[in-house]
Amino acid sequence: MKDPIISAIEARRTVNLFDASRGIEQEQIGELIRLATTAPTAFNLQNWRFIAAHTAEAKARLRKIAWDQAKVTEAAVTFIVCGQLADYKTIPDRLAPSVAAGLMPEQMVPGWEGAAKSLYHDQPLRQRDEAVRTATFGAGTLIYAAQAMGLGSSPMIGFDAEAVAEEFGLAEDEIAVLLVAVGEPLAENWPQKPRRPLEQVLSVV
Repeated sequence: MKDPIISAIEARRTVNLFDASRGIEQEQIGELIRLATTAPTAFNLQNWRFIAAHTAEAKARLRKIAWDQAKVTEAAVTFIVCGQLADYKTIPDRLAPSVAAGLMPEQMVPGWEGAAKSLYHDQPLRQRDEAVRTATFGAGTLIYAAQAMGLGSSPMIGFDAEAVAEEFGLAEDEIAVLLVAVGEPLAENWPQKPRRPLEQVLSVV
């Protein structure tokens, strides 16, 4: 029997056509993001935030600044996936639950904070790169969480990032990296499109 995770990876497709009559409960939204935030982040920074455009009003506001793409409003929910600039000063707070759970010794925390400081302090490009990486990991996990819950998803980069930041109140250290529309897919959606052969994309050295 095939592993269900592998089955989900192979079955996932980008959904462009959603059943606008089918909604999603807030409890499901919370569960999707709980699963999304199990994705890895450098130093366990967890430097992300997810804004769920769930109401018709919120989705309409988002659609206006997302190239008028119909799936923004036809999906049950469209997430704005935000990355936060990497900040070493958040390390003690982010690691405190791991210390409390006995997963790591408390004396290890300053070393992690120091390593993060050496990597990110006064390095704005590196901070931004980490924000984008983190948001992308979260979005990818969100996509497969939706797949596992029997929902379709569509990652989207077609939007005005500055307008999204202003319209939805992003903080100065937050970047709108991508949108992920989630909802009930219509049957007319294409299956997963064929991928390039391995010999074109893989080098084993």
